[in-house]
Amino acid sequence: MSAQSQSIVQPNGLALSVQPINAGASLRDQAYAMLRQAIADADIYQSRDEIRLDERVLSEAMGVSRTPIREAMTLLEQEGFLRTVPRRGIYIMRKTKREIVEMIQMWAALESMAARLATKNATDAEIAQLRSMFDSFRDSTPAEHIEEYSDANIVFHQAIVQLSKSQIIMDTIRNIFIHVRAIRKMTISQSDRAARSIVDHLRIIEALEKRDTDLAERLVRQHSLDLADYVEKHCDFLD
Repeated sequence: MSAQSQSIVQPNGLALSVQPINAGASLRDQAYAMLRQAIADADIYQSRDEIRLDERVLSEAMGVSRTPIREAMTLLEQEGFLRTVPRRGIYIMRKTKREIVEMIQMWAALESMAARLATKNATDAEIAQLRSMFDSFRDSTPAEHIEEYSDANIVFHQAIVQLSKSQIIMDTIRNIFIHVRAIRKMTISQSDRAARSIVDHLRIIEALEKRDTDLAERLVRQHSLDLADYVEKHCDFLD
């Protein structure tokens, strides 16, 4: 069976990218991992409509029965990514504006500590890789390649967390990443945020290169808190 990903459309029009499951491993675990990644990659805040998952469509796309799909959905519901509405179905859990702001504030605390630890734990080569993420935007503005810059922006923030080499921080931040990622992606093209973002990123990289622990921590925290303030002021569509 082909392992090529395919895009499947859920009842409200949201596209999820999945691929057939390998029968050689736990079907539930594979379905869980694939669904979780598909939700993370999808634009779950693209509209106000609720996003219902279609078990039949998912089952056909993954090439397995509905049982492992249901089991995977149960795990995702326990983690707060899905919710069951009696007699209606299973829906992707979206957060209110207040919840998103609080998540970003939590992200700011965790990522800023990750930056602090990165000044102590990351190698020079690992930090240098952060700078290379933005090489393609050196001769153009982020707004000219907003999709590519949006992706680089997400990878940059993930990389800082990973450079902390703190498994506890990585595990703790994992469950809020889906929502913070979605909001970063949605707002990066608004109000010239991309241009300001790349300036912030380069200042953060310089602080990490200099092993300036306090400055790196402060810059990373403020960068995320600025996003929280923006969401508070401009993202009424979340309610």
